[in-house]
Amino acid sequence: MSDTKAIVDKLWNYCNILRDDGLSYGDYVEQLTYLLFLKMAEEQRQLGFERIVPEGYDWPSLLGLKGEALEAHYIALLNHLGGNGDLLGVVFRKAQNRIQDPAKLERLIKDLIGNEQWMTLGADVKGDAYEGLLEKNAADTKSGAGQYFTPRALISAMVDVMQPGPDMRICDPACGTGGFFLAAFDYILRHYNLDPDQKRHARSGLFTGWEIVDNTARLCAMNLLLHGIESPDSDSPIHVDDALRADPGERFDMVLTNPPFGKKSSVQIVNAEGKAERQSLTVVRDDFWASTSNKQLNFVQHVKTLLKVGGTAAVVVPDNVLFEGGAGETVRRRLLHECDVHTLLRLPTGIFYAQGVKANVLFFDRKPGSDTPWTKELWIYDLRTNKHFTLKANPLSRADLDDFVACYRPGQRAQREETERFRRFTYDELVARDKASLDIFWIRDESLEDTDNLPPPGVIAAEIVEDLEAALAEFSELAESLQGIGGEVEDAAG
Repeated sequence: MSDTKAIVDKLWNYCNILRDDGLSYGDYVEQLTYLLFLKMAEEQRQLGFERIVPEGYDWPSLLGLKGEALEAHYIALLNHLGGNGDLLGVVFRKAQNRIQDPAKLERLIKDLIGNEQWMTLGADVKGDAYEGLLEKNAADTKSGAGQYFTPRALISAMVDVMQPGPDMRICDPACGTGGFFLAAFDYILRHYNLDPDQKRHARSGLFTGWEIVDNTARLCAMNLLLHGIESPDSDSPIHVDDALRADPGERFDMVLTNPPFGKKSSVQIVNAEGKAERQSLTVVRDDFWASTSNKQLNFVQHVKTLLKVGGTAAVVVPDNVLFEGGAGETVRRRLLHECDVHTLLRLPTGIFYAQGVKANVLFFDRKPGSDTPWTKELWIYDLRTNKHFTLKANPLSRADLDDFVACYRPGQRAQREETERFRRFTYDELVARDKASLDIFWIRDESLEDTDNLPPPGVIAAEIVEDLEAALAEFSELAESLQGIGGEVEDAAG
């Protein structure tokens, strides 16, 4: 990992040079995506693996050129590779050369990237270096694309309890850089000896994802190709689109996802003055239980739609999904009735880049129609109370989730037992709670008794803002539902 850190620092330092030259951080990372991918694909080819990039548009084609000739060929290369609808086309979708100085482009290719053997580094560099750069930016800016990256320790634990299999179809409707896909693929390779049909399925059909951001979808496609998942000329399993737009019609055995934490679904419009504005968008779909602009509630409903009957899901959700009224209550009650909502993992704060984020993992199975509720009991594991993590000094590790995985009893859920942090709640207990709230805790919080254990002021402020936003969202939906009622009364009186 130290090797990877050194590479990330080197890449970051060169980023500073290019930023001084007018290149934005996002543009720099975009160019790195293309060039790192070309270099690693060439290294794999030299090791005897399948050629990913066509000859003449690959890494060696850049090395003998300089100046304007290099710039012209690089532009032609990007246009050619991005011109198809296959998986390789996703990596280079809408790709443009943003480095206007050919000398800096040459230095980036020959010195910075060309001098490293990326595939031989000790860590899993097929993504580590790039993600490390994004993480470094997120840590420096306290914002940006990295702030909601799912910690790898959490992904690992979620995959371990979900136990993906080689014959499944697995979906992530907010796939980001492909973290769940890579972890699920690794799990399958470690637990199964794949037969030829299963190997073909892994190459085409095992994973399907949606990602709304082009640059993030690039890295996901790059990661899949460099891990031997899918082939460069296959129809892309990564759809660059808004997953919530419509029911795709496809159904899956398993959904693993951490949807974006934004409070509202929104669209950008141009007002009468020509200024762009973001406006909340209520998502209305026939397959949804409730129409709301709350993005997380919409993703929970969308995940239920994506599952086959008998399919299973693990979804990271913020606390407001557990307690919000209105549409939130409707979604919870319908979910408890129509699915077996069997496990809830309450996550600690300090594991995401955004301060104060309170999140959970909701585990449920889709069931066939029934007059009686499918959820019999919900088991809640509290990894939050009296737990303190930070991104640098005390980051979440896989070992911190070992007890949860053991309590979950993967494949043997009927044998669960209660512990201090793992409690069982019946369906009747859940629906009897105010708004059928699943925001349940029982462990004595030591920080409430000892002010020395209070979180930093920034975290407290972020949590207050989050609670206020959730309350405001409820009031907004109430106001929308009351619109026009006064007029109807007046009409009736008239």
